Amino acid sequence: MIHAILHGFILALGLILPLGVQNLFVFSQGAAHTRLTRALPAVAAASLCDTLLISLAIMGVSVVVLEYAWIKTVLFSLGIPFLLYMGYITLTSKPAVQNGEASRSFSTRKQIAFAVSVSLLNPHAILDTVGVVGTSSLNYAGGERLAFGAACITVSWVWFAGLASAGRAARRLDSTGKLRSWLNILSAIIMWGTAAYLAYSLFMG
Repeated sequence: MIHAILHGFILALGLILPLGVQNLFVFSQGAAHTRLTRALPAVAAASLCDTLLISLAIMGVSVVVLEYAWIKTVLFSLGIPFLLYMGYITLTSKPAVQNGEASRSFSTRKQIAFAVSVSLLNPHAILDTVGVVGTSSLNYAGGERLAFGAACITVSWVWFAGLASAGRAARRLDSTGKLRSWLNILSAIIMWGTAAYLAYSLFMG
């Protein structure tokens, strides 16, 4: 049981640590609001999406996804234009600071919608989570598999909460909104880079 928990913890940490759109979005929402509680919708939405993907993975969905090549083709075909569009929207979103609060900070509804979209409509993230976690979970059964999945899910919740907190702390150094502007640029570059990688994998893979 301990081995399954440690495996889940290390695996999930390895998957979530690399800089990506989801991480940057949660961090930016922590930085965009005067109160950390206003960024909680982004934290909760991203965490719940990861919980869903991890749960599906350990239930065996990864076997179906990896078995049929057309599923991967569909995911990539939908994901490429989505990432290109979201990159453009992110890049053109310029946070203007008014009375200490960024006027372009996302509302609760927009936070949830954006977090869900970058979590569930990013085929690269889906295949990583479902494929890697799902395949690894096959090493366990019963209670050990549940413990493995729970460890992965716990890492996601703690990580996103920590990212939002880090963003809130960084806000104190970003009274002009420049940090958020750079985050938008970096997010757009990562989205377009991911789209380019997906296109290469789709047509050349």
